[in-house]
Amino acid sequence: MTIRPFAGSDRARMLAIFDANTPAFFAVNERTDFIAYLDRHAGLYAVCVRDGPEGAEAEGAGTVVAGFAVAPGTPGRAHLNWILVDPAAQGGGIGTAMMTAARDRAAKLGAAIVDIAASQHSAPFFARHGAHILSRIEDGWGSGMHRVDMELPLDA
Repeated sequence: MTIRPFAGSDRARMLAIFDANTPAFFAVNERTDFIAYLDRHAGLYAVCVRDGPEGAEAEGAGTVVAGFAVAPGTPGRAHLNWILVDPAAQGGGIGTAMMTAARDRAAKLGAAIVDIAASQHSAPFFARHGAHILSRIEDGWGSGMHRVDMELPLDA
């Protein structure tokens, strides 16, 4: 698997991954927000590509299976935004690879802490990677989708 910058040609695939995670991990109304994020912050977004057959990487082959962004925050902090994994690819270490890459990107931004706005469904994943819950807002993302604000110290 490789992690590379988001390209315009990845948009349809990332929207398909978003749709595959709805309503399990995202509220339907969040799709518009995700599209707006990609439109405004494409330069911050990265995709994870499951490489194709031997030698295919050089030709740009492979399948986009996940994506995420790390954005600068207030001094000493960064934000992990829109982390999505294709449900068919979950359980193969992609989430851990993204968290490692996110930590590295945040550190390069001078952050000591990464802020994460999760749902009640994704919060346990981030907790396994050392994030702590700060607050919870019932229906914060939409009906039945609670917002869980977390922080991840990079030294955790």
